[in-house]
Amino acid sequence: MDSRGLEVMFPLKEKDRRVVQMLLSAGCCPRCILRFCSVGIQPTYRLSCKELFTELHKFLNDDEDKSKVVEYDQPPCKKIRLQDSEKNDSDSEQNGAVKLLSSGNVLPDDEVKTCTVCLGILQDLCETDFVKKVCAKVDSAGYHFNSLVFSVSLPPQLLVREHATWLLVKQELGQQGNILKKDDILQLKEVYKWITHPLLSEELGVPVDGKSLFELSVVFAHPETDGDCHFLATACRECFRPTKSKQSIFTRMAVVKALEKIKDGDFLQQFPHQLERPKSSCVIQEIQCTHDSIYVAGRYNKFSRNLPQTPWVIDGERKMESSVEELIGEPLKKMFKVDSLNFSSSGREDVDVRALGNGRPFAIELLNPRRATFLQNELKELQQKINSSTDKIQVRDLQIVTREAIGHMKEGEEEKTKSYSALIWTEKAIVKNDIDFLQDLQDLKLDQKTPLRVLHRRPLAVRTRVIHNMRVEYIDLHHFRLYLKTQAGTYVKEFVHGDFGRTQPNLGTLLNMTTDIVELDVESVDVDWPPKLDE
Repeated sequence: MDSRGLEVMFPLKEKDRRVVQMLLSAGCCPRCILRFCSVGIQPTYRLSCKELFTELHKFLNDDEDKSKVVEYDQPPCKKIRLQDSEKNDSDSEQNGAVKLLSSGNVLPDDEVKTCTVCLGILQDLCETDFVKKVCAKVDSAGYHFNSLVFSVSLPPQLLVREHATWLLVKQELGQQGNILKKDDILQLKEVYKWITHPLLSEELGVPVDGKSLFELSVVFAHPETDGDCHFLATACRECFRPTKSKQSIFTRMAVVKALEKIKDGDFLQQFPHQLERPKSSCVIQEIQCTHDSIYVAGRYNKFSRNLPQTPWVIDGERKMESSVEELIGEPLKKMFKVDSLNFSSSGREDVDVRALGNGRPFAIELLNPRRATFLQNELKELQQKINSSTDKIQVRDLQIVTREAIGHMKEGEEEKTKSYSALIWTEKAIVKNDIDFLQDLQDLKLDQKTPLRVLHRRPLAVRTRVIHNMRVEYIDLHHFRLYLKTQAGTYVKEFVHGDFGRTQPNLGTLLNMTTDIVELDVESVDVDWPPKLDE
């Protein structure tokens, strides 16, 4: 790179010279020094630490008087005095001045240790070897993805160390008549991503995209300096309230709030530690890969009267061998390589009720899928595989949908209509004329108190539901078939037998006799979702 290019990449000014000198002496890494000098040129940070040290030394050595000792008119607070500053002689102690090392006395490259401010995050933990280690973890996780989001979680004590350093730099620049706002410092996370994003993209062969559904996250910790935050709990008690869900009260958000509230003087007085050089860098606490949920929808028919919609387990004991959810969900889990799923549908039928006609709409959320992209013909093949594996259910219109689209199905639970056919038993003998009048009833309103059979899972309430129309087919003296079109959410069984009077009116009161239901089928769920696919 020619000298002109370096000037562009290192736009340091005369006012920065004493800041660079001070931060180098304090044990800051070159990238943190550039952040505090408000250098916002991304390629600069992608140079190696060794190259950056060399350029910073060149910048300092441009001073005409290389042996000049910089003196402060006022010292920084002794509690955060920079560890590697030259010890004051007795005269300067009396005058309250602190002398910093000249550029010639800065640690040579081969003695560079963990950064006082970033605790190693902007050193080895963002360069090629580290990125290769992270990518090896990604490869072993077995995800399929064509882009990724990269996120990092940093230990909260970095905020305290950065705040302390900012106060020192602000004081130095203030003596020169310059102002350094906290927002002028480049964010550590931002710089970290400038460096790592190109390396990740090159190593994994995919772009880093903030809108990607696949996320790679790295959590860092630094146990050695965990205590740096603790004084804030006394200084700003209202920011640190313990809760059952938090393992520690010293969350990044709580520390940010505390640092916004605490006055500079109070911070300088109460911060109990020198900005000592740590013995080690941050450690990786966790590397995690996650993919946003994928949603698959369709419609199912249920032909068995001995099959629950979802796994039927009571007190830890399974009551039925299988369920609609498992018959559909297990093949999907294998195909999308997921550990778990969430099943939902437009209403539900009882274990002894069949779902016929065009079927019941359903949606399955596949959590953290390893594979997420499929062609429609692959889903069609899966649908055929499900249908050929059992005679208890059939699936149609299987397709990938968006999370938002599932709202159309949920709307239908209460707003749409459903059609049923029920085989009715009557206590008294009947003839056809005894039941024909039911066909004349239109929009019959029912008041249904929560049925006894679902009272354990639904709140006690009286719900008004409507039976829009009915049609009857006479069978014999004690049986007829009743076809009903009802408002979604109507308890049809309770309408037939009355549920000890908890549904009024009911079929028994209308016929003035005891009635019960022998069989019930759902003939249609009138929800126009998901879209019908061509066979």
